[in-house]
Amino acid sequence: MSARLLPALATGTTAALVLCLGGVTLLTTTATSASCPASTAAAADFGPQQRANAALIARVGASLHIPPRGQIIAVATALQESGLRNLGDLGARNDHDSLGLFQQRPSQGWGTPAQVRDPAYAATAFYQRLLTVPDWQTRPLTEVAQAVQRSAYPTAYAKWETAATALVAASAIGSASAGPACTTAWTKPVNGEVGSGFRTTERPGHDGVDLIAARGSPIRAAASGVVITVRCNAHRPNGTPYSCDVDGDPVTVLGCGWYAEIEHADHTVTRYCHMSHHPTVTVGQRVTTGQLIGEVGSSGHSSGPHLHLETHTEGPATEANAVEPTAFLHARGVDLNAE
Repeated sequence: MSARLLPALATGTTAALVLCLGGVTLLTTTATSASCPASTAAAADFGPQQRANAALIARVGASLHIPPRGQIIAVATALQESGLRNLGDLGARNDHDSLGLFQQRPSQGWGTPAQVRDPAYAATAFYQRLLTVPDWQTRPLTEVAQAVQRSAYPTAYAKWETAATALVAASAIGSASAGPACTTAWTKPVNGEVGSGFRTTERPGHDGVDLIAARGSPIRAAASGVVITVRCNAHRPNGTPYSCDVDGDPVTVLGCGWYAEIEHADHTVTRYCHMSHHPTVTVGQRVTTGQLIGEVGSSGHSSGPHLHLETHTEGPATEANAVEPTAFLHARGVDLNAE
């Protein structure tokens, strides 16, 4: 990376924060009650300077139109690299020539020693490299952070996701010392084009949208939450059970195939259908935004590999509370039509 002025970053929001404070969810189409997990109140566990540095990283990201998911990745990275401290040369304890919040190395092209110790410059440099990582919005945090940092400890970033989420949430509501808040970063669950739409004239009973993707493509959690359903749902029109471990059929097989449901902080539910095999998650498991939950397949009532995605205003997910996923996710900063 050149040490000269970093170019402006392209805009393109693929995720948005949904904050709840005092039981009210913000940035949704209507205010609804929500439960704030106690674990996300971890911002208060850090000192004033650490919270200030986290807030600065988040503000730089926001100014560069980096969506909240990216800000969380950046703060988690800084937590692992420096403990959110703007470290100088530590002498014999220094890791090569690593400096600053992100322990960036001038010898590796991150900038001059003075620049990488400038928190705003260091955060901007991190975000610029973040945007070069393929599919960073939908991959697990630790994979993305490692792709940027190339650390000797590639899995170490994962443990900071909850704390980073709380710190970014606290920054987003205007104070890094704020009280309990919960935040959900939303993302597109699979890289694919939108096919069949929600309750079209041709398919009035189609309670979701289809995202066309290659068989085996990773399906990610659209937002953090708790897995509430993992199930095989496939049968013949006469009710005879049908395997979810083989391809289904659009005429002779009914049902969602292998599918999973996740309940989110605002009590909305997302459903992911037609997976190729048993989902990689279990009921009761907590998942984070972008976490792998399964792979694209064609089980159940399906004519080819795709993800059938449903969004529901509450659980249990029913036909009555299904809402159009494109609009649902657009209200949360996600464009299903974006590549």
